[in-house]
Amino acid sequence: MFRSFRSFNYRTWFLGAIVSNIGGWMQSTAQDWVVLTELTHNDAAAMGATMALQFGPPLVLVGLTGWVADRFDRRKILLATQTALMVLAIGVGVLLLTGILTLPLMLCFAAAFGVTNAFDAPARQAFVSDMVSVEDTSNAVALNSASFNMARLIGPAVGGIAIVALGSGWVFIANAVTFLAMLIALLLIRRGELNPRVKSGRKGGGLAAGVRYVLSRPDLKVVFVMVFLLGAFGMNFPIFASTMALEFGEGAAGYGVLSSVLAIGSLAGALLAARRDRARVRVIVLSAAGFGAASLVSATMPVYWMYGAVLVFVGFSTVTMLTTANGYVQTTTDAALRGRVLALYMAVVMGSTPIGAPIAGWVADTFGPRMAITVGGVAGFLASAIGLAWMLWSGRLHRAERTRFLLTLDETRPLQVVRAMSTSFDEKSAATTPIQLPRKNTE
Repeated sequence: MFRSFRSFNYRTWFLGAIVSNIGGWMQSTAQDWVVLTELTHNDAAAMGATMALQFGPPLVLVGLTGWVADRFDRRKILLATQTALMVLAIGVGVLLLTGILTLPLMLCFAAAFGVTNAFDAPARQAFVSDMVSVEDTSNAVALNSASFNMARLIGPAVGGIAIVALGSGWVFIANAVTFLAMLIALLLIRRGELNPRVKSGRKGGGLAAGVRYVLSRPDLKVVFVMVFLLGAFGMNFPIFASTMALEFGEGAAGYGVLSSVLAIGSLAGALLAARRDRARVRVIVLSAAGFGAASLVSATMPVYWMYGAVLVFVGFSTVTMLTTANGYVQTTTDAALRGRVLALYMAVVMGSTPIGAPIAGWVADTFGPRMAITVGGVAGFLASAIGLAWMLWSGRLHRAERTRFLLTLDETRPLQVVRAMSTSFDEKSAATTPIQLPRKNTE
């Protein structure tokens, strides 16, 4: 489960990420609560607008951010982005402590956070494969998710308590301090032990090359669509949890506890994903269906503690799907295009929020938070249905030869992958894919 820890660089990265992620979750809790209760009067639509501005830039800037992650030193990119995020956190904290912050200013800061994260996310995701071997990449991705969700267990609860005890401004200052852990980790990483970078040729192009690559991979197109549906309509947890906390008569601390409870299932899903030898599409399909079922059940819970209990299953299915999808994209993508493909993937994950968050906020304001959660659950079932349909269409899921009424899943069926820099889109082996590939069809 922890085989990626054999790498000194990855161990160092992992420890720095835990500390930084705790601060990030504290700030996320404080930001949502500030917008919902301090800058507005329980306005979920304003919260959705804040999330849209924060998660929109990865979609708008995807053509640039992916190219930057493939072209420049990812370690230096992360040093710059992490420093910028630290400065922005200090800025919001100071404005809150001095009573100057307004909703328009918060929206501006949310956009600034979004632009910085647009460059940070693809570089951070691709940097994982620079620190470990190809065989350990899927494990490292899953452990990254485990780190993220370990912090999620602590950060929201501590953030909620800190808001009550110290004030929301100090939570942003505390997050700024935790960025130092990530910066120190990046400085301690042994550059000589990083994997050699695969350079793109001049014909590689920018975003267009990544788009052509994804469009030539039916499996990636399906994974991207499934992730988009869940990201846009199902993963608006700040809106769901905060409005449900208010419906149950709970305050900031109660909202923080819900976020931490969600992380219990998320951590379990990440650790289970780390045990698998490789990422599989069938796991993505099943976890999307599990998310839909858990979300619909959570929308019917009559009391606070029962809603919190069901969130464990929501978190488990969500992280299982996202971690598996991330690992699948990384391990089956040509190394020369990994940064651009991951930028597209992160644009789908994060960029879907500007579409879904305002809708979720409007539904929560108009029809109540339970209806907004129901919409997310339906999106989960739709995503699972799309994945299942592709498995049937591709021939991977078919009737068993010896059993008339049973289905079987052929995991060894060849997967068509195009070479990264090919202009004729020959079906050649991608440098990192562990899946058996077919020869070129000359018919």
